[in-house]
Amino acid sequence: MFHESKGKYTPQAHVGIPEGTYEDEHGRNGFYGRVSHLYHKNPPTGWSKIDGKCRPQAFNIIELAQNKDPWQPGFLLENRDVKIGFMKPKENSTCPYFFRNADGDNVYFIHKGEGTIETDFGPLKYSRGDYLVIPKGTTIRFSTGSSEQKYLVVESRAEVNLPEKGLLGKHALFDIANLETPKPEAHEDKGTFELKIKRQNEMTTVTYPFHPLDVVGWKGDLSVVKINIKDFRPVGSHRYHLAPSVHSTFVGSGFVVCSFVPRPFETDSEATRVPFYHRNIDCDEVIFYHDGDFFSRKNMGAGMVTFHPFGIHHGPHPKAAETAKSKTMTNEYAVMVDTYQPLSPTSDATKCEWVDYWQTWKE
Repeated sequence: MFHESKGKYTPQAHVGIPEGTYEDEHGRNGFYGRVSHLYHKNPPTGWSKIDGKCRPQAFNIIELAQNKDPWQPGFLLENRDVKIGFMKPKENSTCPYFFRNADGDNVYFIHKGEGTIETDFGPLKYSRGDYLVIPKGTTIRFSTGSSEQKYLVVESRAEVNLPEKGLLGKHALFDIANLETPKPEAHEDKGTFELKIKRQNEMTTVTYPFHPLDVVGWKGDLSVVKINIKDFRPVGSHRYHLAPSVHSTFVGSGFVVCSFVPRPFETDSEATRVPFYHRNIDCDEVIFYHDGDFFSRKNMGAGMVTFHPFGIHHGPHPKAAETAKSKTMTNEYAVMVDTYQPLSPTSDATKCEWVDYWQTWKE
């Protein structure tokens, strides 16, 4: 452990950046590890050409073709720890089978639509902006409402938990009292009921002569939970632009899910108001744009996904800093997934890629 300072720099990161320079955060372990700040004469994203796979990518997953089974997600990015995809269930419908994921936990983020998810623990109604966290091995079934349905899906090999809040205190970000759990409603129906179990990415169908959701009660600290992104209360600092990791909402083995919601801009005249340049060398970064005005990204609409692999810089688009000066608050809702293992785009991802995204920093 050591700390050195050489040449032209500012003693406080993201504040009072020397005129004519561009601050670049070179950090380890997803903003949690050792870090240095480098002060460039040119913006680190000022490239003229990129050849190879280590480049910023964007995907319009709203345009992704419907999966053969609308009740299962199509995945766009994946590694050994996590898969990130999208699901478009039929509106005003009930899944014709019950489903159990034996490969991992699922987090469903409801981008559009509403409905009821039936579970072993009981039913939960959900709507736009809700996170649904489904523990591994839980039996579920979706029944959708009459509007269009579009869900972001994160599948985790390991258990999904809440982040440690440390100095912020246990009521920061969101009080756990905001987490809604279901109350059981035991079914007594007889007939033929199919349960599909996904294990090692293959489906097994189990048929029962009774309704699989026949639980009359439950107790414990493992359950399906729901919380809306609007219940997330962001941490801010009027004198310092905080790292995105401060918006952590859920954590898994090898990844973290963060929620970006409206917050006041920094009011210190010397403080950076937009995300700082960084190469975040230990994490791939994925952001799903849900709603609002995405001030740091040009031409980015709701339902799009950006993918910034570690190793290459990313940061705000040109003129984002000037735009931010005239505003008092951000006005965006987005979900970020940072992963510690490299993500690989699937064949489905290439079908909805915005291939010129990497050039948007040249404008």
